[in-house]
Amino acid sequence: MYQMTEAEERFADYVWEHEPVGSGELVKLCGEAFGWKKSTTYTFIKKLCEQGILKNEKAIVTSLITKEEYLQGQGEAFVEKAFRGSLPKMIAAFMERKRLTPEQVAEIEQMIEDYKEGRL
Repeated sequence: MYQMTEAEERFADYVWEHEPVGSGELVKLCGEAFGWKKSTTYTFIKKLCEQGILKNEKAIVTSLITKEEYLQGQGEAFVEKAFRGSLPKMIAAFMERKRLTPEQVAEIEQMIEDYKEGRL
């Protein structure tokens, strides 16, 4: 999955927040929010359309994936790259540096139970 730059993520967040949004309206909004020129906004629209994140059809910009789907993909890519796909290794590395609260432990245990029961 494509990893957006920080600026692309801010822009995508803006689209996710306002979609569906006309490309002209998006130019105006990005000018106000980011101080961008028209050409900058259209460059970002084009780039994220090419990456399969947005679509610009009949001058209406919408997302092809949700923010949650994007973040899930980024999380999966991180685990794959940093821990060779091993979620237990990632959790172990996290717990070596930071202690989990009892609430966090209970939440993780509940997630595992829900997964076992097919509720997740």
